[in-house]
Amino acid sequence: MFVSVVLDPGGMDSAKAMATILARYSFRKVQRACWECMNINEAQLAVLKREIDSVTDYYDKLRIYQFPINSNFAITELLHKKWRKCVLGASEQTKKE
Repeated sequence: MFVSVVLDPGGMDSAKAMATILARYSFRKVQRACWECMNINEAQLAVLKREIDSVTDYYDKLRIYQFPINSNFAITELLHKKWRKCVLGASEQTKKE
């Protein structure tokens, strides 16, 4: 699955910690705050999210973009130490075309 992580760290310590974690999972930095990986599975992503959660604080922001998840696109956001997930899919009419 393709996963892109966009970071908005609240401080230098959490920025370095998140970058170290992402590099360990074979993510590569493609822009200043954007990391991408083409070969991560859902189990690895769950562990990655727990590791990221352990090094972040209230001021850190993070978005994870995943595709495909059952032919859908998912956006997971860490904001104020709370995870939220939104799964977007094509409508039935679009899928038939």
